[in-house]
Amino acid sequence: MSSLSTVLCIVGTRPECIKMAPVIRALRARGRCRVLVVSTGQHRDLVAQELREFGLVVDFDLDVMRENQALSGLTARIFESLDPLLVETAPDLVLVQGDTTSVMAAALCAFHRRIPVGHVEAGLRTDDVASPFPEEMNRRVTTVAARLHFAPTAGARDALLREGVAADRVFLTGNTVIDALTARAEAVEPAPTARPRRILLTAHRRENHGAPIRRICSAVRRLIERFPDLEIVYPVHPNPNISRPVTELLSGIERVVLRPPLGYGDLIAEMKSAQLVLTDSGGIQEEAPALGRPVLVLREETERPEAVAAGAAILVGTDEDRIVAEATRLLLEADARAAMTGAGSPYGDGRAAERIAEICCAHLEGRAPVVDEFAFGGSARHVAA
Repeated sequence: MSSLSTVLCIVGTRPECIKMAPVIRALRARGRCRVLVVSTGQHRDLVAQELREFGLVVDFDLDVMRENQALSGLTARIFESLDPLLVETAPDLVLVQGDTTSVMAAALCAFHRRIPVGHVEAGLRTDDVASPFPEEMNRRVTTVAARLHFAPTAGARDALLREGVAADRVFLTGNTVIDALTARAEAVEPAPTARPRRILLTAHRRENHGAPIRRICSAVRRLIERFPDLEIVYPVHPNPNISRPVTELLSGIERVVLRPPLGYGDLIAEMKSAQLVLTDSGGIQEEAPALGRPVLVLREETERPEAVAAGAAILVGTDEDRIVAEATRLLLEADARAAMTGAGSPYGDGRAAERIAEICCAHLEGRAPVVDEFAFGGSARHVAA
């Protein structure tokens, strides 16, 4: 049995995997703890694919997914599968990332076993517990259960402090997605384009199921009709609540390219080749500004307001007319697009994982961490764009 402390890193979705991978690598590079990777099985194939890209593999697969399952069922399966694994592996620290149901359930499960929890990307808030649903509630529950809070931005840190989290447990690290992007972007060429103008679209979140995704698709059809030189690339999430209406409304339309979910390198290539990004993804809200790509956020509110405040993103929601109007303006007005392109990314400097690894090791070793805070000064403009 190893005398090293054990850290259990839990990932469920592909975005969690991408954001956790730099932390896993940074912890292992230090050689001061045993790091185990647990997949809930939510995005099994995508997670395995992304981990391989970072030279990592899954150590344990909880296999919790069932077709069209309810959130309560998913939560129960995570509890049932993870709890015996915690007993078996006896971790000294459990790391979770983000705001999915798997994050909330894993944090609570570790709390029940009195195992300290570290929350990567802590402190994001909309201050509306019902929006986004269920992510805002997941974030708040995870905050209560966590011992170490790794805030990606000053705003996230301040939100935690306002909620009464002890200051010595909150660390301003930057977002690990910028670490992942920095590690991969330089080697990725822009995707080949068939038209002078290209939009990358991603939309999959639970809050956009039903009428919202249909309005987004209607906006796509109008933009294609308005711009004969425009191509729109849409990697479609396999969830039938998204794939069915998208296939119904957009399949077979010339210059609308529906693709299966992309690996991280391919997604970076598509962002690099786009003049404009439309997304409801949290990660892409962070990544696209770092690549100098203007973003229209397809959500009614966002827990990532920093890009909006910096002028790199615009919150348009799912109002069809507003999506069309803002996209049209940015496609036609080079100055407006350039202003957003040059705004910079307020989300990280590529060193978040190193900060988190140092803080985790210090916690395990019972010492004070030696770490600087991330500070955005507006200069982190492009990452190998």
